[in-house]
Amino acid sequence: MTVLPSPPAQIDPALVSRAFEVAGRLANDAADVIIATAGRGARPEPTESPFDWVTDTGRTLERHTRRILADEFPGIPVFGEEFDAAPTTVAEHWAARAGSARFRWSVDPVDGTANYVAGLPWCAYSLAMLDEHGPVVGVVADPYRTQIYAAARGRGMRANGTPVRLPVQGEARGGIVCTELTKNGPWRGMDWFITNAASAQVGVRLLGSPALAITQVALGHAIAAVLDSYEEWDVAGALALATESGATVLDRRGSTTALPLDGLLVAAPGVAADVHDWWRQATEGS
Repeated sequence: MTVLPSPPAQIDPALVSRAFEVAGRLANDAADVIIATAGRGARPEPTESPFDWVTDTGRTLERHTRRILADEFPGIPVFGEEFDAAPTTVAEHWAARAGSARFRWSVDPVDGTANYVAGLPWCAYSLAMLDEHGPVVGVVADPYRTQIYAAARGRGMRANGTPVRLPVQGEARGGIVCTELTKNGPWRGMDWFITNAASAQVGVRLLGSPALAITQVALGHAIAAVLDSYEEWDVAGALALATESGATVLDRRGSTTALPLDGLLVAAPGVAADVHDWWRQATEGS
């Protein structure tokens, strides 16, 4: 595993503090809206996948987020799930996110929309401010547990204002690994990965929200999360939490990186190598 060098550029601490405060306010606003509307007469419009809904709540929350961020941070572009098309290649991803702006915002107003529509208590609001090195500030609102998780680069992670730091985790046995389906179903090798984990006496859970899956690792509830397919707005906020709590973030090849583009593993440091081996063996052998 390679180690990502520390970002060389210094960021204005006042900008980070203001971004942290505004992101927290938006997360609180979103949590109230999600709780008030989940499972209560929502009328989703299906896209190409029956589990990739677009809802009025998602559009409303994203519009609100864009409006506030445009007022507070003019000149910093905002990308979001509801109003931006997903790039199809890594090159298109960076072209879409590049430009003259040093920073960008990335928002998923309702992560876990199928759960939200059904009234299942497992969905989130996710927002991050990023630069070329990855997330600078990230928030994830977990409305059903009345928790706002927030982190800023170099300042640690907090849950409702209380600092969070991962405990030492040296053994995978008895732990939980989170993963998610792709829009088209199981990812290639997923069945083998689950078998590998079960052989090590580790359970695998699919809960329906990439942001909350990664957040469980940051909180120490799960030992790892493996996501084979996602968009930046699905994971950026939670990756800020994971990094600042002390979790390891790896790409598909096993290299340490703040924002993997094509498959990611977030894990407690002591078990990251083992879980990556299960993932690698599953995808190479399928």
